[in-house]
Amino acid sequence: MNPYDIIIYPYVTEKSMMLMEQHNALQFTVNMKANKKQVKEAAEKMFDVEVANVTTRITKNGKLAVVTLTPDYEADDIGMRIGIF
Repeated sequence: MNPYDIIIYPYVTEKSMMLMEQHNALQFTVNMKANKKQVKEAAEKMFDVEVANVTTRITKNGKLAVVTLTPDYEADDIGMRIGIF
């Protein structure tokens, strides 16, 4: 599956901004059929980072994934690159 078909768009809320600052994590709306491994690989390819952990949950807004980056990378920098700020 194409990485751009897996990660649909960044999910930006106050909570996601807190995750970015405190836990070095980004939150995305992802394809309902994508699993954690596919989300991890897509994030690594799209943003050229190393992903430490991925958690997913299904909400009324669709499937959300929290992508935690390794300490070598900053979520703030990635957020700036993709236009969250």
